[in-house]
Amino acid sequence: DAVLCEDTRVTPKLLERYGIRARLVSYHEHNAAKLQPGLIERLKAGEALALVSDAGMPLVSDPGQRLVAACVEAGVAVTTVPGASAVLSALALSGLAAEPFSFLGFLPSRAGERKRLLAQFLATPATLICFESPHRIVDTLKELAILAPARKVSMAREITKLHEEVLRGLA
Repeated sequence: DAVLCEDTRVTPKLLERYGIRARLVSYHEHNAAKLQPGLIERLKAGEALALVSDAGMPLVSDPGQRLVAACVEAGVAVTTVPGASAVLSALALSGLAAEPFSFLGFLPSRAGERKRLLAQFLATPATLICFESPHRIVDTLKELAILAPARKVSMAREITKLHEEVLRGLA
């Protein structure tokens, strides 16, 4: 229904390149707070909105992160078109703060090593991103519940695929 973009002079070039016709809505740091409630209402009413960033992955160092967080809070579905990596796509979908964040890679398979690594990084206020095996996810979540029970958690799988799923809650 509309494309939210930082600069209505730049995004049309991208859309034109791919033959996409869409109504543009200027959405940037200076108007995001004012527009956000209306955008959430439009989404709740069933409209489809796209967010395009002029430089790099949306939601990292731009107001889109607050919009995704508001969507998550309102129960509005959000998806992403892959950006630079699965890490950034997962961060964008999480609804968690994008600044600062740390990527831990795959967590250690041994419980003791995994707990030590998690304890070390949970001491920071940064959003933590890690990869985990589906065979260990339950154990890891149990460890997180003990180490940081009030910490917000988001789990994403199958990003941009038919069975994309993002689960959010407390550890």
